[in-house]
Amino acid sequence: TSLALHPVITPELIQGRVHLKCSYSPPSPEHPGQYRVLWSRLSSPGKREQVHHETTPQPFSYVEMDGANLRLGDTVFCTVTAFRRGSPEQQSLPEDSKGFYAGIKFLPESLEIAEDGKEHVLTVLSTVPISCPGQDDSCKITLQLSTEDLGSRVPGPPDIALSACQVDLLPEPCSGSSCAAATVTVTAVTDFAQDGNRVSRVSAQPVAPRDLLWRAYTPRDVKVTVRDLPTGNCYSFTDPHIITFDGWRYDSYKIGTFLLCRSDSQPFEVHVRQWDCGSHRSATACNCGVAAR
Repeated sequence: TSLALHPVITPELIQGRVHLKCSYSPPSPEHPGQYRVLWSRLSSPGKREQVHHETTPQPFSYVEMDGANLRLGDTVFCTVTAFRRGSPEQQSLPEDSKGFYAGIKFLPESLEIAEDGKEHVLTVLSTVPISCPGQDDSCKITLQLSTEDLGSRVPGPPDIALSACQVDLLPEPCSGSSCAAATVTVTAVTDFAQDGNRVSRVSAQPVAPRDLLWRAYTPRDVKVTVRDLPTGNCYSFTDPHIITFDGWRYDSYKIGTFLLCRSDSQPFEVHVRQWDCGSHRSATACNCGVAAR
């Protein structure tokens, strides 16, 4: 039968090397049992590959992330069965842990944003501990971030901008699924173009890692879908008729230089110069110059 062993995988740093620990609950305190623990990794969707197995009386089992049998980017499982000493043929039903993804995660795993100037926080975290190979202050993993346009209808530069090109993952006690974390903000580029919804991606690459475990590792990308928004328009034309962004219409016959519009959030403004273009019968002004910043 099933003994409700509830195997769970957690990461640990042992003598500077990354290990995964499979812990499970003994059926009872007085159970004189043995446990068979099978470690496996997801080699392809729906298919697992065995990487290690052992029989132990302990309610836990360790396996090392050695970069060969287990590498960063692997999803790892442990499967546990229990039996009494002397009766190996009478085994409990095997119980699986949840898959543990070892490596870098982006949270959220995908983003849908709009060209509205809002900043969206993207968290970059490591599910495994950051080891310190030397005695200096290089105890960190630096990730180079980049963006790329993914074949949108109108080719062009990425539709997103990041607040930083690099982030540092500094070691901290593992909590939940995070052993190190950093944040970066993602903003949609307001391009004033009706180019439809576009998909870009954010990629991360470890920069010159000293730890062998990280050298051949490329984390998963995160896809960012940018929803195109209609561009706002305002007008000043002929003698001047003015239509504002929100649709108000009025005339301005004054002569001089005026502030036509100014952004509250960006260093952007437009000045317009109006000169006399009427006659002695009617006072009329016309646009004759514009300056934009």
